Amino acid sequence: MQTLILLYFSIINLVGFLLMLVDKRRAIKHEWRISELNLFIVSIIGGSIGSYLGMYCFRHKTKSLKFTLGIPIIILIQGYLAIIL
Repeated sequence: MQTLILLYFSIINLVGFLLMLVDKRRAIKHEWRISELNLFIVSIIGGSIGSYLGMYCFRHKTKSLKFTLGIPIIILIQGYLAIIL
C-alpha cells in the first residue's frame, strides 16, 4: 500500500510540474491555456510540491498572488494533514 501511495504522489507531482511547463509554453505562444482552476485542482489532490517547483523553475505564475500564496498554503495544509493522519 505504501508503494502505491508513493507512486501516486510521484506521478501527481510530476503532472503538476509538467502542467506549469505546458502552460508557460502556451502563454509564450499566445495559445489556449490550462485553466487556473485545473492547476489548483492538481495541487490540491497532491501535486502541490511539483506545481511549486514548476512555478519557480519556469518562472510561471510567480507574479500572481493567488499562486505565490495559494500553493504554499496548500503545501502547509497537506503537511499538517499528513502529520495528524
